[in-house]
Amino acid sequence: MSRDTRGTRWKGAPARLVMMLATTVALWLGGVGSAAAANEPWAQGVSRPEDLVVSLATFSPGDPIPQWFGHTALVVEDRRLNVARLYNYGMFSFDQGMLRRFAMGRLEFWVAAAPVAPTYQFYIQEDRDVRVIELNLPPEKRAEMAAFLADNVRPENRDYLYHHYDDNCATRVRDIIDQAVGGQFKEAFDRADPLTLRGHTRRHSQHMMPMDWLLMFLMNGDIDREIAAWDAMFLPEVLEEAVLDFSWVDAQGNEQPLVLRTHQVHRSSREPVPQVPPTHWPIWLVVGVVLGAGGLVWGRAYGRRATRVRRVMWGAHLAGMGLLMGGLGTGLFVMASFTDHEVTFWNLNVLLANPLTLWAGGQGVRVMLGSADAARRALTTWKVLLGLASLALGLQVLGLVVPAIYQDMSIPLGLLFPWILLNTLGVILATKGAREGAPAA
Repeated sequence: MSRDTRGTRWKGAPARLVMMLATTVALWLGGVGSAAAANEPWAQGVSRPEDLVVSLATFSPGDPIPQWFGHTALVVEDRRLNVARLYNYGMFSFDQGMLRRFAMGRLEFWVAAAPVAPTYQFYIQEDRDVRVIELNLPPEKRAEMAAFLADNVRPENRDYLYHHYDDNCATRVRDIIDQAVGGQFKEAFDRADPLTLRGHTRRHSQHMMPMDWLLMFLMNGDIDREIAAWDAMFLPEVLEEAVLDFSWVDAQGNEQPLVLRTHQVHRSSREPVPQVPPTHWPIWLVVGVVLGAGGLVWGRAYGRRATRVRRVMWGAHLAGMGLLMGGLGTGLFVMASFTDHEVTFWNLNVLLANPLTLWAGGQGVRVMLGSADAARRALTTWKVLLGLASLALGLQVLGLVVPAIYQDMSIPLGLLFPWILLNTLGVILATKGAREGAPAA
């Protein structure tokens, strides 16, 4: 994806440097924009259909999170007039309202026409694959695609409401290709895909485990449903593979491969994206046990002898993860209740972390500060949290036999269930010791 920096208001020297770099990228990737689009020869009817070439350009994933899933674009070239443009459906505005629009699930993207060579050079400098497929289409189809793209970048046509899975840079290109072959592309790939949307997402996010965990926590069971190969083409590399594997029947009834020729402009030195996602929940289970064990050990110690050090250490264990997970859970609750992020609606992970978890973190702070009734109040809170987490675990198991309610919570469960269980036991032992009159230092 690309971004435009219009309206950005960052302060400080580092921010200005970032802004200059982002502006340079925007100038490269969106430099000619919609105004220049009207001057393209295929927009003016100057290009001859037989001179036009339409290609699919695919760019492999990069390091920043928005680049994890790769990028794609269509390239139109008039070889007689030596004019070429890259149509980029990944433009968005990084202004002061961008974060608000993203938080509300209403982020607008648009398509822009960009110069080809500087765009390729940008991705080469980032050490990302640049792969080009020249499409095998008759001249009249190439002319139709070129005219459509030139019209699509006009200000009145260019904007669309972004959706990561249903409407992004790759699905827009996919639909244009399908239109060019009369719907045969979609028909050919209306077959079951071996992975779900969650599986495809994790293939690209697994290399950074904390962010992978967060993404899996925030998204609901909608991404665990069976999908068609067509739906998996929200990923540029899957779209590219489908194009390479596709043949279509032309107006004369002849079967034609969609690929005329391929060209690797740049080969990245990065590791390729894995074909299947790794299994990470056992790792998170160990992390959850370790984090929860701290609360159990210090709660038990405080219950045996109520010293100031033990109280502070126990409260710190309750407060640290409680505030962190409670903040994330509260954010999920708000997104699911008040925004247009469909993938957060009815998310069962809210049973594992929610506003009550945030409240529990606050009670941990009160324990650290020596509040007389903090431990007693914490006991009720943690018992409720354990009940909710047990319900989440039960629903996870039930979902295995009732697919309609299935949501893959294995990664969030792996971390949060043992953490909640062991902390609850720690609170029980701490308050039990207080009731039995444990000695105080």
